[in-house]
Amino acid sequence: MSADTSVVEEVNVDELREELARLEVAEARLSAERCRLHHQIDFGFETDLTRARERKVSDERRKLHHRIDALREQLDAQQLA
Repeated sequence: MSADTSVVEEVNVDELREELARLEVAEARLSAERCRLHHQIDFGFETDLTRARERKVSDERRKLHHRIDALREQLDAQQLA
């Protein structure tokens, strides 16, 4: 006898979607901050602190993009199953 996993899979998909939505909001905030920092740098208000902050924000944003991509792949795979 096999267990019915459809409910578990549905919850899992909902959780993945919720996490994806949270990460997309966080990515939008980081992108806005990165854009602001780029404007500061581009218009002559660059400091060592600004450069360091821009690097940190860019790294965080890149990690978020990787996680977002992975979640999208998981969701796509679940929807095809």
